[in-house]
Amino acid sequence: MSVNLSKGQKISLDKEAGSTLTRVVMGLGWDAVKSKGFLGFGAKSADIDLDASCVVFDDANKPLDVVWFRQLKSRDGSISHSGDNRTGAGDGDDEQITVNLQQVPPNVKSIVFTVNSFTGQSFAQVENAYCRLINAADGKEVARFNLSVQGQHSAQLMAKLYRHNGEWKMHALGENGTGRTFDELLPQIAQHL
Repeated sequence: MSVNLSKGQKISLDKEAGSTLTRVVMGLGWDAVKSKGFLGFGAKSADIDLDASCVVFDDANKPLDVVWFRQLKSRDGSISHSGDNRTGAGDGDDEQITVNLQQVPPNVKSIVFTVNSFTGQSFAQVENAYCRLINAADGKEVARFNLSVQGQHSAQLMAKLYRHNGEWKMHALGENGTGRTFDELLPQIAQHL
């Protein structure tokens, strides 16, 4: 049973999954808004390149590592990216970031997931956008956060995985931002650490 998250909501991953999670996948999916053709004919959509990224932070809230389309694996090997999807074409997740929670070093306090429009379009040109957390062991969706709030922003802080009393939890951030890559969001991310 998946939980539909709302902005600001926090959940315990183990409670939602019904067992201790060892590997999770953060999936990102989207479609470009189709333009209206003449009398409904010739409708088409522009390619929109959304990028999923995650930034890893320590107890002092300092960035330790980043996983994105230019670095598909964390230096410690605990996090990996599926690769860059430049159009959002196709069904299901367009990009995925897999986190092996058991391999995440103990000095890691939080992992923040972001999505950026690398091509610079605003989210007003994107529809059906979501991020979801999947239990990699059984493929079941644990939580979903719809990113369908459209507007003139070109980025969004999606969610934060964080350790609390030895347990992994998730905080749905859902905060709009501006920037083509994760590094332009770092000052905004710092407010949620």
